[in-house]
Amino acid sequence: MSTLMKSFDWGSTSIGPMDFWPQSLRTTISIMLRSPIPMVLLWGPDGIMIYNDAYTVFAGGRHPRLLGSKVLEGWAEVADFNANVMRVGMAGGTLSYQDQELTLYRNNVPEQVWMNLDYSPVIDETGKPGGVLAIVVETTERVQAERRIVAEKDRLRELFHQAPGFMVLWNGLDHVFELVNEAYYQLVGRREIIGKPLVEALPEIGSQGFDKLLDHVYRTQETYVGRGISVYLQRDPSREPEQRFLDFVFQPIKDGHGQVTGIFAEGSDVTERVRSEEHQRLLVNELNHRVKNTLATVQSIASQTLRTAASTQAAQEAIESRLFALSRAHDVLTRENWEGAWIDEVVAHAMQPFQASGHSRIHCEGENVRLPPNTTLALAMALQELATNAVKYGALSKETGKVEISWRVDHTRGAPHILLKWEEKGGPPVTPPTRRGFGTRLIERSLAQGPLAGEAKIDFAPTGVVCTIDAPLKATAEERVVSSQPTRPA
Repeated sequence: MSTLMKSFDWGSTSIGPMDFWPQSLRTTISIMLRSPIPMVLLWGPDGIMIYNDAYTVFAGGRHPRLLGSKVLEGWAEVADFNANVMRVGMAGGTLSYQDQELTLYRNNVPEQVWMNLDYSPVIDETGKPGGVLAIVVETTERVQAERRIVAEKDRLRELFHQAPGFMVLWNGLDHVFELVNEAYYQLVGRREIIGKPLVEALPEIGSQGFDKLLDHVYRTQETYVGRGISVYLQRDPSREPEQRFLDFVFQPIKDGHGQVTGIFAEGSDVTERVRSEEHQRLLVNELNHRVKNTLATVQSIASQTLRTAASTQAAQEAIESRLFALSRAHDVLTRENWEGAWIDEVVAHAMQPFQASGHSRIHCEGENVRLPPNTTLALAMALQELATNAVKYGALSKETGKVEISWRVDHTRGAPHILLKWEEKGGPPVTPPTRRGFGTRLIERSLAQGPLAGEAKIDFAPTGVVCTIDAPLKATAEERVVSSQPTRPA
């Protein structure tokens, strides 16, 4: 810059040739040229720019054009800012800016920069300010780095709060809540806990030993991993503590000297997963029980049918018919996850093979009530046997015959009962059998088994067989009447 200044035509500027410069200007330039800090001298009323080598880096593509130019023209994009600098400095005042943000065109494109700027007046031989000396330190990289750090912290904080698992940071020996995320607030019932020790913020925790567990992690500096840990939380003050199951990790936090200062915990509420697994285990056990019962039923059907059948062909037809009935009942229960079935669907599926084409001779009527699984199977088998006998010997063996099936729920005995009546009409005269066949025993025994044992009575009245079925429903079962109107014919 010293070489450039000596060759520059200063006579073309308002400060004139270098030989006529005052000593105050020469002294200031001498000091400035030796400084490693970017400095620029704005001399005279026009603010003619004279600067050092360090300032050339800051000037970028505008060097060397800035040398000897008027500051308001050299940095036209910030003319208003520099006009204020000249006004204050030439009046003897000083200015200082920290991380001042400006947009400069140093390389013909807009560039956002930040600078520390200090402006001081330079007193000439008249005792008045002859110019303004500016110390310019660009802080763009530092400001941008700090903003990136802040943005990253904000992003991490947002991720922390939005994390699906709960997170918490305890500080000190008393395990004071320092930081928690949204999932943890939801877990504990949105209580005011920040700044409070664990046992004060969540008093129910103290009696469950979690504070002792944290003490152990703090003292031993060992990480603790818990899986499916039961904890009772007072999430709602108006209710009893609620049991939750948690997976979590307690991780000791250390300072630069290796000393534990707090504990960080992260985990998830696995209550629904644990309950789902328990439900699945129950379902598997229930399925195992029902498969065994079904196999026992199949074995009984095969054994009794073969024993009483008149021929192999008759035995085969009877076994197939009964197994198909059992299969149809299983289909209904499978669609309902073996949680029960609606009675009108059970009756409809049981009677479907016996419907005549063109018109129905089996009429059904009753409120649609939910049946437990065991009763569903027993009722389906009973209806199958009654319909089979009706086709062979009873009302459905004649064109004029018909069957009426009706049911209702009896609420007079504490626990609700389903009362179903099978009544045959218009068939041949009925003669009571001389012995009880397997079909009759199947109807009676299938309903008499299990925890919801019921009973079936068959009356061989001369005008047609009448069967009445009385079976309890679960006392806690939800009885939902879908319609109070008669159901459609099965």
